[in-house]
Amino acid sequence: MAVDVLAAATESGRGISSRVSSVLNRNVKEFGKKHLFDGKDDTCWNSEQGSPQWIHVVFDEKQSVGGVELVFQGGFVGKNCHLEASCDDEGDGELVKCQDFYPEDTNKLQTFKLDRPVTARAFRIVFSDSTDFFGRITVYTLRLLN
Repeated sequence: MAVDVLAAATESGRGISSRVSSVLNRNVKEFGKKHLFDGKDDTCWNSEQGSPQWIHVVFDEKQSVGGVELVFQGGFVGKNCHLEASCDDEGDGELVKCQDFYPEDTNKLQTFKLDRPVTARAFRIVFSDSTDFFGRITVYTLRLLN
């Protein structure tokens, strides 16, 4: 059974830091990055318009990631997505593209397994395009699976 390394790091006190490309109307209280990790089904991160959009996560320690789970709002789904990972031990160096994935335009949980696990401190999910005409992305759930 796969474990959500984001939740495990947060619960163990090891911690994570995160950044996002943008927040709709800069309203971090309602649409900020914290909603990606709060475990609530009714909160979300909502990006501003424009492409690409991204979510960047840095762990205190290296983590092995073998898959990504996302719940989008239908109509605001990332298209032509990929996962990037850091090359260095600090997690603040160059990111390398690991694998492409292609979500469906739906609000159901979608799981994308990697061809092989990636071990790194930093990961970035890049949404190159959006199903929304203006390029907005809405994510209710993000999990990085080991």
